[in-house]
Amino acid sequence: MYDARRSMVQPFKGQMVVVTAIVAAYLAGAIPFAYILARAHGKDLRSIGSGNIGATNLSRALGRRWGYVCFILDVLKGLIPMLVTLMGVKPIFLQRGGTAMQFLWLWLAVGCAAVMGHVFPVYLGFKGGKGVATSFGVALGLWPYFTGSALAASAIWLAVLLIWRYVSLASIIAASSFPIILGTAIGLSPRWEIQALWPLMLVATVIPLIVLVMHRSNIRRLHQGTEHRVFQGRQPDDTASTHGSNGQGA
Repeated sequence: MYDARRSMVQPFKGQMVVVTAIVAAYLAGAIPFAYILARAHGKDLRSIGSGNIGATNLSRALGRRWGYVCFILDVLKGLIPMLVTLMGVKPIFLQRGGTAMQFLWLWLAVGCAAVMGHVFPVYLGFKGGKGVATSFGVALGLWPYFTGSALAASAIWLAVLLIWRYVSLASIIAASSFPIILGTAIGLSPRWEIQALWPLMLVATVIPLIVLVMHRSNIRRLHQGTEHRVFQGRQPDDTASTHGSNGQGA
C-alpha cells in the first residue's frame, strides 16, 4: 500500500545520498594527477608543452612511462566513483525510496561529475585536462551499458593513433564514435529499449561533446598541419618547455 508519510520522508534522505555521491565524484575527478606527478619532479606542467593537465602533455615533460601512469590514474578516477556508486551507493539509495530509473540518473550524474572534475578541477582554478581518460573510466564502470561501447571506441582510438600518430585526432574520432556505437548496440539488443535507456544516449552524446569542445585548439592545429605527432622519440626534458611557444600538443 502507498504510504504517504514514507514518501514525504524518503526523498529528502535520497537527496542527501545524491548530493554526496555527485560531490564526491567531482572531487575525485578533480584530482590533477598529471600536475601532481610533474610537481613531484620539480616541474609545473602548466608551463610545459601545451600547458594541458593531462597524460599526453605529462609524457612530453617526464617521458612516456609517467604518461602511462597518469593515464591509468585518470581512468581510475572515473572508474572508481562508478563502481562505488553501483556497489555501495545503490543499495542505500534503493532502501531510501529511490527507483531503478532514478538510480540510473544518479549513476550517470556521478559519471558526468567525475569528468567535469577533471576538466574543471577546483584545485587548479577550474583549468584541467580534456576528459578523455576519465570519460573512458566512467564508461568502463557503467556496466553493461557503456562498457562494450567504450572498449570498441578505444579500439578505434588505438587504430587511428597507430595510423596517423595524433593523440588528439584519435581522441576526437573515438569520442565521436561512442554514441554511434552505443546507439547501434541498443538498437540491436533485444533486451535494451531506447524508450527506457534514452538517458544513456543523452549522456553518451553530452560527454563526447565536452571532449570535442576541449579539443578545439587541437582541431585548429590539425587543420593547420601543426599538431604534434607521437612515436617520434622522446624529446629532452630541457627542451620540453619550448613547445609552449608553438602551442603544439594535446
